[in-house]
Amino acid sequence: MHTKIEEFAAHCARYRKPDLARAAWQVATTAIPFIALSAAMYFSLQVGYWLTLLLAIPLAGCALRFFIIQHDCGHGSFFASKRANDITGRLVSVLTITPYAYWRRLHALHHASSGNLDRRGFGDINTLTTDEYRALSPVRRLAYRIYRHPVFLLAIGGPVHFLLLQRLPLTLRRPAWEMWSSVMAHNLAILAFYGTLLILLGWLNFAVMVVPVLVAAAAMGVWLFYVQHQFETTSWDKNENWDRNSGALNGSSYYVLPRVLGWFTGNIGLHHIHHLCSHIPNYRLQECLDAMPELKTINRLTIMESLKTASLALWDPQSRKLVSFQGV
Repeated sequence: MHTKIEEFAAHCARYRKPDLARAAWQVATTAIPFIALSAAMYFSLQVGYWLTLLLAIPLAGCALRFFIIQHDCGHGSFFASKRANDITGRLVSVLTITPYAYWRRLHALHHASSGNLDRRGFGDINTLTTDEYRALSPVRRLAYRIYRHPVFLLAIGGPVHFLLLQRLPLTLRRPAWEMWSSVMAHNLAILAFYGTLLILLGWLNFAVMVVPVLVAAAAMGVWLFYVQHQFETTSWDKNENWDRNSGALNGSSYYVLPRVLGWFTGNIGLHHIHHLCSHIPNYRLQECLDAMPELKTINRLTIMESLKTASLALWDPQSRKLVSFQGV
């Protein structure tokens, strides 16, 4: 099996070369709908707020697509030029309210430790083993149950994570001054950008237009983070048994989405490929998958199947499956 995984990794590595024309086209085809939908939301207030909220959904999808662009820039995969990646990533980060350098560092740690039980806590949903859960006090069990409830994760956890927790680099141990200054500069940038919007729109229009988009985009992002690693047959191992490529392939899903949702999400649902080779730009993930159909059979998860993962919350080392609270 290890040899096969290496074969998959070698195949994926062939698709890591960025394409300037495709990257520029993706930026344009994200920015134009984003601007058009933003204008439509503003004028929809004259029609009815139901239409404003309806338009907030595809606009949040465009914001999510911008996040994928930032994500690729952080991996150094969107453009061939490091300077172009960093400039684009930092500009987009103002829209996504996600500090570029800080998130890039956390996400690199996530890729370096995905599926490793001894290195949890970087860029993923907190997951306990069944034994760890049983050892908790009743109060801490309740807290973990609340945290893992899908309503909390999507409606509260997502907005809190992106809007509040990203304002300080406290997830890192002893973050360097450069990291602090980068996050603080980002905070000033989003304060200036969204403060200007607040002045131009007025506080009421800002609240009914901008806030729903930010909350919806955060919820979408958290759901993707969740379903990409939180599925029944995912893989977790202790450090001595953990292998980066095996953890990448076996611990990441292939989330099968309709083409329109694949467009909004930058095909990040092909997550097993992304983890095998994080330097593949999102606009080349599909061609990498199509060139090796065998990859389509690994950790395949449809939308209906993904909804069932919402009840999974604990890693059972005995069955080597993610399980629900029932019976634990």
